[in-house]
Amino acid sequence: MFRNQYDTDVTTWSPAGRLHQVEYAMEAVKQGSAAIGLRSRTHVVLATVNKASSELSAHQKKLFKIDNHIGIAMAGLTADGRVLSRYMRSECINHNFVYESPLPVGRLVVQVADKAQVCTQRSWKRPYGVGLLVAGTDETGPHLYQNCPSGNYFEFHAFAIGSRSQAAKTYLERKFETFMECSKEELIRHALYAVKESLQEEELSSANCGVAIVGVDDDFVILDPKSLQEYIDSLEGGKEEQQNKLDTEDEGRSPAVIQRQDTSGRGGIGVGGAEGPTDMET
Repeated sequence: MFRNQYDTDVTTWSPAGRLHQVEYAMEAVKQGSAAIGLRSRTHVVLATVNKASSELSAHQKKLFKIDNHIGIAMAGLTADGRVLSRYMRSECINHNFVYESPLPVGRLVVQVADKAQVCTQRSWKRPYGVGLLVAGTDETGPHLYQNCPSGNYFEFHAFAIGSRSQAAKTYLERKFETFMECSKEELIRHALYAVKESLQEEELSSANCGVAIVGVDDDFVILDPKSLQEYIDSLEGGKEEQQNKLDTEDEGRSPAVIQRQDTSGRGGIGVGGAEGPTDMET
């Protein structure tokens, strides 16, 4: 990972045409705890994994309100993220003061990307070591963007960044076609399922995750722990209902009758669940 010859300066190109300092900044994003975003026709949901540095400390805040119609989730260096959030708030306030209208989400994302790109061309600066998921609504509807330390930006239907985000991406890729018609509550549940995938063996609770939502007719709001726990409990309740339904269906089925040969060569009739291994089990 470390290349002493070409990584001492952000403006030094390697022979392979790479800027290693920028790649290191993007690696910092991958090392941060996961952040997830997904959108429907009317709402955008952001979810984060909250991790504390020790059992004695509180977790760092990763969801920030920028304006009534825009909010962000971050992965990576949260100190860099706070600097960018202040810049984004300032831009929203200035635009609202001059034009008396909310700043379009896409324009704000471009401004942040330009600010990040400047840091890749100045030898006395370093790239921002944070990735942002920007959720917002404007006249064209809801939007979800990703901002990279390299200055690139992308719009997504659903995306996840940070450590162990691949499991969340797999869930989002499997379900994203249904997101557009989802209600606000269903979209939040999908976000929590994606967070649960990235947690792997850890138990999902309001203490280790955060959720925020913004809609066409709803301002950006970060869910309080009590409301978030109710959504988490509804996930467990839905899982129990689904399991009970499967158990009821299994009880209604007649036991499968299979034909198998016994060890003495005589044909016999066996019922699934009888004692002794079947031919496939030996």
